[in-house]
Amino acid sequence: MFSKLIVGAAGAVALLLGGYWLGASGWRSAVSSKPRAVATAAAQEPTSVRRVLYWKDPDGKPDFSPAPKRTPDGRDYLPVYDQDEPPIAAPQNAKPAGKSKILYYRNPMGLADTSPVPKKDWMGMDYIPVYEGEEQDAGGIVRISLDRVQRTGVRTEVASLRTLSRPVRAPGIAKPDERTLRSVVLRADGFIDKLYVNETGKHVRAGEPMFVVYSPQIVSIQVDYRSARGASDESQRQSGALQRLRNFGLPESTIEQIRSNPHPQMQITWPAPMTGVVMVKNIVEGQMAKAGQELYRLADLTSIWVIADVAEQDIGFVKIGAPARLSFRAFPGETFEGKVSFILHELDAATRTGKARIEVNNPDHRIKHEMFADVEIDGGASEAPRLGVPSSAVIDSGARQVVLIDRGEGRFEPRAVKLGVRGDGFVEVLDGLKEGEHVVVAANFLIDAESNLKAALAGFSAEQKPPEAKP
Repeated sequence: MFSKLIVGAAGAVALLLGGYWLGASGWRSAVSSKPRAVATAAAQEPTSVRRVLYWKDPDGKPDFSPAPKRTPDGRDYLPVYDQDEPPIAAPQNAKPAGKSKILYYRNPMGLADTSPVPKKDWMGMDYIPVYEGEEQDAGGIVRISLDRVQRTGVRTEVASLRTLSRPVRAPGIAKPDERTLRSVVLRADGFIDKLYVNETGKHVRAGEPMFVVYSPQIVSIQVDYRSARGASDESQRQSGALQRLRNFGLPESTIEQIRSNPHPQMQITWPAPMTGVVMVKNIVEGQMAKAGQELYRLADLTSIWVIADVAEQDIGFVKIGAPARLSFRAFPGETFEGKVSFILHELDAATRTGKARIEVNNPDHRIKHEMFADVEIDGGASEAPRLGVPSSAVIDSGARQVVLIDRGEGRFEPRAVKLGVRGDGFVEVLDGLKEGEHVVVAANFLIDAESNLKAALAGFSAEQKPPEAKP
């Protein structure tokens, strides 16, 4: 009983003296009083089973270190082993169920920057953990777990042959069809006695009277025609006179009236040569008209031209016969159809644009010449199919263009491609891709960020290995 009291008293004294007690050889530590073999085994046991990943702040602050470290007040950082849970300070980097160990932490923005311990970037975003099995395979293939593929919304489409229709947009102005223009002139001097068409814009039909003219020259030829009767060469002289009347531009209906009437016609009613609209009127009633003077200009407005100013970089995509859609500012919400009928052979030096002529039907004459129009030409519609992928599948950094090939089971291969024309949300692939391959069209930037880490990871594995735990 007395010995127990002595031992208890010695223990109390040891507690009061901070874990030390007085022995035969002097003051000794109470902690080191256990056998040396037991202490050595306890110190070596964690190192033989577990490996230290990093050291964390003892207060749970978001501060980590790849090597042993102390706080400003002298306390040691706590080791985190490969079987331990991630620190509380970074719950978003927590190890998901069913995952293997964390290999490293990568930059959340896809930069070539990795860390052996959790950290934040300059914007305060946590680095993303990369688990075993998600590292990049040899040959440039990126491996991502299937659950992450589903969570990030990775979507693929098949590269196939398709007709790439590139819309070429240009401003345009409506013009009358030059092939339907017709001038009304006299080939002999005359006086306009009466006008039937006395206003610009009037619609006339072929054969309708336009004006009444008195021409002394035409009357003189009629007299010659009458005087040829009874002559020895009557038929020859009359046929010559009739030919002269035809040379003056008289229509056949008027010549027939002259032949059937025994008296010369002093006034001739001039008919309309075509059906159309009076675009120009240069005559008034009672005026003397000189030979060759333009009296009227007619145009058929049932077909109209739209002259589009196509930019120089787009003129190569416009082909004759290509369909076009036009919307006039005078008719909002309406669309007119047309076709490209001609492309001018030169560019405007000042505006660097080329002229493309588009024919548009205008049966009700709603489209007026000089109207402004917004033109959209379907460039490439008549060309052969091309190998194309959606535009969202291409990662274009300016110096390179890359698509991601889906190899299945969470494996993706970045591949450089050579691009061609674009249109309808698709882009032509000239080289680097085959028909039938699956390309990533959604969430491809995430996979590209993974692939960009290959070089950084190789250097990290060789130079920055996590330190081993010390006994």
